Amino acid sequence: MTKDAVDRAPIIGASAGEISDSVRNLVSTGLLQPGDAVPPIRDLALELGVHRNTVAAAYRMLVAAGVAETKGRRGTIITSLPHLEGETVVNTELVDLSSGNPDPALLPDVGAALSQIDYRMQMYGSPVIDPHLAQWARNSFTPELDRSFEISVTHGAVDAVERLLTAHLTRGDLVAVEDPCFYASEGTVRLNGFRAAPVNVDAEGLEPEALRAALHEGARAVIVTPRAHNPTGVSLTAERAREIRSVLQRYPHVLVIEDDHFSVISRHSYNRVTPPTTQRWALVRSVAKFLGPDLRVAVVASERETADRLGSRLRPGATWVSHLLQQLAANLLESDAVTRQLDHARRTYAERIDALRGELTEAGVDTPFPTDGFNVWVPVPHGSTAVVSALRDVGWSVRDGAPFRTPASRTPHGVRITASKLTHPQAREFARCLAEVRQSIVS
Repeated sequence: MTKDAVDRAPIIGASAGEISDSVRNLVSTGLLQPGDAVPPIRDLALELGVHRNTVAAAYRMLVAAGVAETKGRRGTIITSLPHLEGETVVNTELVDLSSGNPDPALLPDVGAALSQIDYRMQMYGSPVIDPHLAQWARNSFTPELDRSFEISVTHGAVDAVERLLTAHLTRGDLVAVEDPCFYASEGTVRLNGFRAAPVNVDAEGLEPEALRAALHEGARAVIVTPRAHNPTGVSLTAERAREIRSVLQRYPHVLVIEDDHFSVISRHSYNRVTPPTTQRWALVRSVAKFLGPDLRVAVVASERETADRLGSRLRPGATWVSHLLQQLAANLLESDAVTRQLDHARRTYAERIDALRGELTEAGVDTPFPTDGFNVWVPVPHGSTAVVSALRDVGWSVRDGAPFRTPASRTPHGVRITASKLTHPQAREFARCLAEVRQSIVS
């Protein structure tokens, strides 16, 4: 807190609750700003004439409410709303290898599909889930799940993950996330007051021993990407999935969320990491990557308790997912023509990713992860910012890897390259440019 702020409106109160309310009032009126430090516990206790434990309790209440955070020797600091990264705005003057978009030419014709569905306006009180989408989801999930499950529908995968976390956890809980990880999930963790425990990803997926360490530290949830991990492109091998199941088996109380966002067009099989002992679990499959980013629909398979908790947050007449979107997604997914188109998309994306990795290897650039999906991750030990800037100067836009690293990340810096629209000649030229840029920075 600045000296002027103290002079204008000092913190008051005789109990922990009163002191906490006083600080919150100062924040609400703008007299305390994000980044301001509240007085040390001993100093405020002397000023108010209360026991230091009372002030300590008040500060714990502020941290639990998300108003403040403890910064060790820096004391207790008023928090700001976390800055959440999104996909970058496309710079049309550069070759776009950064935005994370699918190739529009490989997406179904949604406009044509809209004209073919027999949609009738749904009114308040209508069933929450479109029966055709629910049936597609049940047909999709049943061969891969070893237990009974319920179906929920959310506004995309990120919405599903956020609702699942907030339905089961409280502020301050530890969540195990992949490192590097999809920044939306890590941002969701921070935005809701949870703490991220980074778990390293290698060529086979989430590292079991790193996961074990996070669970030992008290993680109450884990978010796993079984296929086409963003940003590395790694898909879990069957052996690695078995090892993760073995680790999780000892923690039946931990919420396990599997975000299978690339499901329909992945070239790899789904390998389940959730063991039978897990009491709270969810498998999320969204459609944005293969039907279009604006089609904000995800289906969620889970046990009944989790489905009920999701249902309480997706109520009919209030927060349900548009039946127009649900019916459109179902019709596209059930179409034989779309199925053939998605098969073509799967092969095309695989060819483009493999071509890029091959050209990078020829140019002497290491790509340590076997890749599925749209993206290739290139480690940049000397820092990613300079590489991104240098590539921009010669016409290429790539994604700085910094937003994919958690605050406590232990992985090297890197850049994410989206190859969804990259032609083979472009891949060869880009690999040459990247090799030259890296060499110039090292030199």
